[in-house]
Amino acid sequence: MSDDAFERVLAYVESEMGFATSHYNDSYLDRRVTSRMRRTDTPSYEAYLELLREDPDEREALLGALSINVTGFFRNPDVWAGIREVMRDLSAANESVHVWSAACADGREPYSLSMLAHDDPEIDETSVHVLATDISEPALETARSGVYEESRTVDLRDQLAFLDDPERYVERDDRRYHVSRAVRRNVTFERHDLINDEPRAGFDLVICRNLFIYIDADYKRSMLDTISQSLLPGGYLVIGKAETIPPETGSEFEIHDSRLRIYRRDPDARRRRR
Repeated sequence: MSDDAFERVLAYVESEMGFATSHYNDSYLDRRVTSRMRRTDTPSYEAYLELLREDPDEREALLGALSINVTGFFRNPDVWAGIREVMRDLSAANESVHVWSAACADGREPYSLSMLAHDDPEIDETSVHVLATDISEPALETARSGVYEESRTVDLRDQLAFLDDPERYVERDDRRYHVSRAVRRNVTFERHDLINDEPRAGFDLVICRNLFIYIDADYKRSMLDTISQSLLPGGYLVIGKAETIPPETGSEFEIHDSRLRIYRRDPDARRRRR
C-alpha cells in the first residue's frame, strides 16, 4: 500500500467530505482509515478510495471513526474538582455562566457539567448554559438522546460516583442510563468544526480536552485563536492532562493550574491586541 495512495484518500476526505485531514497527525489518520479498511474487508488504499466514492454510508462511517470520541462522565475526577472550583467562582461573580464543551463526542462531558451545576450548592444551576459541539452528527444524535449503555469495559456507575447522589440526575434501566430532563435542559447541542468554523462568542469557560494531542503543531495556533476569540477576557480554558499550551502558541493564556491543565485568558488580551 503506497504512501501516494494514502495521501489520495486523505485528499478526498478533506476536499469532498469536509474533514480537515491536513491538520491531524498522519499516524492517527492511518489508524482510523485502516480500521475502516479492515471492517469493510478492503485490501488497499486504492480500493478504499473507490469505496468512499461509491458508498455514502461508508463516508459517514469514516467521518465517525475520524472524530475524537474517547469520553466519559467526569473523566479524570481531579480535573473535575478543579472545574468545580472554577464554576463556583464564575457562578458567584456572574448572573449567568456560559460554557462551551468543544469536541464533546457523545455528550457525556457537557452533561457532566450540567450535573455538577445541579449537584453543587455553591453553583446556581439555573444560571448555567452549556453549548456542546462536535463535528460528528452521529455522536450528536447520541448526545441529544441522553441515553448511554454500560458495557463490559465501561462502568457508568463508577464514572458517576463523582456526584453525591447520581440517581438524582441519571435513571438506570438495566444496563441503560437515561440523563434526566432537568440536566438536559441546561445543554444545547450543535455541529461545529473547531478547525474550519468561525469562533463563537461570550464564553466564561471552554473545555476542549484531548483533541490537541491529535493535531499537528502547525495548526494548534489557529485553534487556540478560535478558542481565545470565543472566551471573554479572564475566561477559563481546560485542556487534556497530557496536553500543554506552548508559550509561542498561546500568548493570550495564563496558567491557572498547571497540574490540571487549566488556563485563563489574559484579562488585558483584548486591550493589548488593539
